[in-house]
Amino acid sequence: MALSLIGAGFGRTGTDSMRQALGIIGMGPCHHMKEVIDSPEQAVLWRTVAGGGIADWEQIFAGYQSSIDWPSTYYWRELSAIYPDAKILLTLRSAESWYDSMSKTICKVIRKSNDPQSLGVNLIGKQVFDGRYDEREHAIAVFEKNNADVRAAFPPERLLVYHLGDGWEPLCRFLGRSVPDTPFPRTNSAQEFNNMIARMSPESS
Repeated sequence: MALSLIGAGFGRTGTDSMRQALGIIGMGPCHHMKEVIDSPEQAVLWRTVAGGGIADWEQIFAGYQSSIDWPSTYYWRELSAIYPDAKILLTLRSAESWYDSMSKTICKVIRKSNDPQSLGVNLIGKQVFDGRYDEREHAIAVFEKNNADVRAAFPPERLLVYHLGDGWEPLCRFLGRSVPDTPFPRTNSAQEFNNMIARMSPESS
């Protein structure tokens, strides 16, 4: 199964809610960081990619119809070329609210980690943010540059810019799906994220 939808928005832009939403409208399974946390095999594959090894995208995304969130969103350029028929989804929220959420969740995990090869430390902390994830202005600049780069890379027919809270209509219209008779999911608040991390084993990603 080839990916038919590639997420290009950073983590903490409603990606877990979107993961669930995509499942509801038949675009699942959706690859998300939770898949990596829950699968030792995925963790090994992604650590290889983040470490500069050869990416076996076919193996990584076997059985998945869509992808969203880190680690895959960091590779949207490569993935959009490998899967030229896939549509691109840029999830957004205001830069200030994004960093507030990021600093309470993912940044906390990176700070506490003693594993330099974890995806949090090596991929997100080092490669995405150049080791400066705790510097608010720098992190926001990286966030905004990614959003601008994604917008510039794709024509409107291939790209949906989705703002947190937009609901079902723009997503379903973009993907040609019927609007479900159920509320749009809203999950993975900062508290829920931190509860999940507290249950993780330190080697899980």
